[in-house]
Amino acid sequence: MSDARRGLPLTKSHREKIFPKLTPAQIDRVALHGRTRSVQSGEVLIEQGDRSVPFFVVITGEVEILRPFGARETLITVHGPSEFTGEVNMLSGRRSLVRARATKPGKVIELDHQQMLGLVQTDAELSDILMRAFILRRVELIAAGVGDIVLVGSTYSAGTLRIKEFLMRNGHPYSYIDLERDPDVQNVLDSFQVSASEIPVLICRGQIVLRNPGNQQIADCLGFNESIDQTHVRDLIVIGAGPSGLAAAVYGASEGLDVLMLETSSPGGQAGSSSRIENYLGFPTGISGQELAGRAYNQAQKFGAHMLVARATRLICDRKPYVIELENGARISTRTIVIATGAQYRKLPLENLARFEGAGVYYGATFVEAQLCGGEEVIVVGGGNSAGQAAVFLAQTAKRVYMLVRSNSLAASMSRYLIRRIENTPTIMLRPQTEIVRVEGGGGAGNHLDSVYWRNSQTGQTEKHGISHIFIMTGADPNTDWLNGCIALDDKGFIKTGPDILPENLSAAGWPLTRQPYLLETSLPGVFAVGDVRGGSIKRVASAVGEGSIAISFVHKVLQE
Repeated sequence: MSDARRGLPLTKSHREKIFPKLTPAQIDRVALHGRTRSVQSGEVLIEQGDRSVPFFVVITGEVEILRPFGARETLITVHGPSEFTGEVNMLSGRRSLVRARATKPGKVIELDHQQMLGLVQTDAELSDILMRAFILRRVELIAAGVGDIVLVGSTYSAGTLRIKEFLMRNGHPYSYIDLERDPDVQNVLDSFQVSASEIPVLICRGQIVLRNPGNQQIADCLGFNESIDQTHVRDLIVIGAGPSGLAAAVYGASEGLDVLMLETSSPGGQAGSSSRIENYLGFPTGISGQELAGRAYNQAQKFGAHMLVARATRLICDRKPYVIELENGARISTRTIVIATGAQYRKLPLENLARFEGAGVYYGATFVEAQLCGGEEVIVVGGGNSAGQAAVFLAQTAKRVYMLVRSNSLAASMSRYLIRRIENTPTIMLRPQTEIVRVEGGGGAGNHLDSVYWRNSQTGQTEKHGISHIFIMTGADPNTDWLNGCIALDDKGFIKTGPDILPENLSAAGWPLTRQPYLLETSLPGVFAVGDVRGGSIKRVASAVGEGSIAISFVHKVLQE
């Protein structure tokens, strides 16, 4: 710290990496991109919720960073001479989470958002320093639960879990107050005139109260989409921000294309729910799907790509530029499209299953879900790598993990390293030729799963178990129902691309060109499909990333036609 005041305690990282000091030569290079000006004691340089957030380097004096909530302020840190403000919102152009205020008269260098992006994109040394600091600062804010929102919820509320996942996977820090455990919860409810029956409740910037909000409402309240111009024609729109979509955005933006990503909820896609991926090239100790997605998203932003949190509901393909219609009715035009909408796990054909989704039935195994079932028995349904990763991850904190698979073994569908890991984990119990036939719940804990019946298909024996947590990771269905017949699909609903498109498909689509579709191109010129949504794709993260990057080489060709 720059003085005797104490800011937030640092967790994993060293202070010199989170709050580095720039050298005089580095400061001179920053100054070339902005302007030097004086500041007065008490002057607010950035207010929480500001939409246009400047970047400051302190020359003399000091600037304190605070989290305001009502009439209170929490000191985060104090920047002294040669230090700089900002965290990852500086890349996205989203609203400020904090207040920045000068505590002494002095001088600062000020850069606006575009000037700061220009600095990051052109100065390799400063890019490395700033990007590392921005990312580590966001990690610290998340770890400390310091942001611009407060979530009041319950362990037994599916809505609470959904909001937690949305915020966590978007990397947005928040404070959480538990209805059953926090002694001060009633004071918070009374202050904002909210009743316990209305939870989950989200309080934005201490002003706006949202009762059980949808993801789009949360995105709007936090200003996720405010900095994005939806009116001009884009070079490329990437629909879906899983590994393949993120790769397309990174390569497209880094090669000078005007790129916009559309994502329904948060970066990462299905891979984002993986607790640990250990066979991805270059990560010998493994990496979580969320961490991989977060790094890729920051990388895409660094090169100027934007992400709009919105659902694409319709592709208008009878004109050029193509038009994508969103759930709110807005329309965005683009010259080319990369479809990376992925697939979603199939739901088990069980009565009442939907009733327990988010309240005992889950489709991802991240830290959020793991917190709910520590010390308890859980079930993982599925025999693929995602199911194996989930079982190994949950076994670290759960009392016992039952793996239910319909086949005789895991050998045909799972990587050998995971099979070995499962075999050597005594708390994982493999149940082959077994499937769930019934679920029950709604006892003292409210509308929550409390009993599961499973049957062995070989013996016909059915067993009842008092288990309250099921993780479903079975076969997946493609997210293609919004395409409205614009693009040729295979018999399972996956998108046909390149040589898999038959002449009759091209004829039915009215293919207008003399050339055949490029490798990842669909039956619609200039529209590509990558990752799990594409028919015949290899269900591996590395393959998805490769397809996303390859598609950009063909996007350039289409734009030159």
